[in-house]
Amino acid sequence: MIRVRPLLPPSFSPSPWRLQPTLASGQRPCRRRLWRRRQRRLRVSCQGQQAGPPGGPPARLGAATRGSMAMNYNSKDEVDGGPPCAPGGTAKTPRPDNTAFKQQRLPAWQPILTAGTVLPTFFIIGLIFIPIGIGIFVTSNNIREIEIDYTGTEPSSPCNKCLSPDVTPCFCTINFTLEQSFEGNVFMYYALSNFYQNHRRYVKSRDDSQLNGDSSALLNPSKECEPYRRNEDKPIAPCGAIANSMFNDTLELFLMGNDSYPTPITLKKKSIAWWTDKNVKFRNPPGEESLEERFKGTTKPVNWLNPVYMLDSDPDNNGFINEDFIVWMRTAALPNFRKLYRLIERKSDLHPTLPAGRYYLNITYNYPVHSFDGRKRMILSTISWMGGKNPFLGIAYIAIGSISFFLGVVLLVINHKYRNSSNTADITI
Repeated sequence: MIRVRPLLPPSFSPSPWRLQPTLASGQRPCRRRLWRRRQRRLRVSCQGQQAGPPGGPPARLGAATRGSMAMNYNSKDEVDGGPPCAPGGTAKTPRPDNTAFKQQRLPAWQPILTAGTVLPTFFIIGLIFIPIGIGIFVTSNNIREIEIDYTGTEPSSPCNKCLSPDVTPCFCTINFTLEQSFEGNVFMYYALSNFYQNHRRYVKSRDDSQLNGDSSALLNPSKECEPYRRNEDKPIAPCGAIANSMFNDTLELFLMGNDSYPTPITLKKKSIAWWTDKNVKFRNPPGEESLEERFKGTTKPVNWLNPVYMLDSDPDNNGFINEDFIVWMRTAALPNFRKLYRLIERKSDLHPTLPAGRYYLNITYNYPVHSFDGRKRMILSTISWMGGKNPFLGIAYIAIGSISFFLGVVLLVINHKYRNSSNTADITI
């Protein structure tokens, strides 16, 4: 029996994704019938978009419109959603466009994992990471660093008397010895433990517009500063919990000479903050008058001893641009942190910055940490090309490189033992 292929409309050109698979009997469904069904669906969906009498049924498509739809059919209309129903809109379909991206026909590449490609990768990682880790670890160990804990919780500590709130201000002295000289510039840090500067409410408790010298924000701080926004019916400058909890211990370093006469070590209080913070983010209120006049109408933070315009006698290091204040306002991400306090510059290439010997540290104990079980430390450290002392980075490189090299050796032995085996299911490790 001979089947005659049904005639299709002259403009009918089915898109590739409309081709149907062969049925069990070896026949294909009639494309003309599918095309007619689609036209009926379009007419039904378009009837609701035709103008009709209010409250009455929608107008039906005319014969001319149906003929036009049939003659203008093409495969792109199928992809893009079909021909326009009427001047008011177009019937849309959920089918994606017939593009390589939306139909997932883009070319793809996937590496074939073989012993010849995987094993060299493990060995290369090991041979690169292990020397880098050794270099970083040795460099970190060459950095000189000493820590002095002056919290005073131990009864034998010279600063134990300062834990009492009745002793204000409190002064204590701690003696220590440098076994090795410190070369190059030496950085003095203060370190706090168990202090969560990363708490959400604490981090947001500041007004950056006020710190940038905005006059309106100076007298009307942000509500984010609550409850440290106003005091005694005056706006607080600087406002917020971060500024209110600023570190205010005073540290002085002395070298004990052979004649037992102490020599003060020069501590530089400038050039300790980031340049962008000092020159961009933090600015004093504008004006030609004195700094005290520019902060007129404001009051100091609750826990401060002096107002912000009395932080330093140097006008270039006073007010909002005081570098101790700027360093403190850059909050730490972890509860145990250190912040730069002073810089000890090298004066001569012939003499070390801090020679080996006996030193003592004079402390003006103002900052309480006993209430939250915190600790305070003073740190003296040199630096290298990789920054401060950090043995973890070198250890991590060595560990990763060693593991990678060891896995490469194990996989090499397994591959050599079973490479001629046809049954990979017998491989056991």
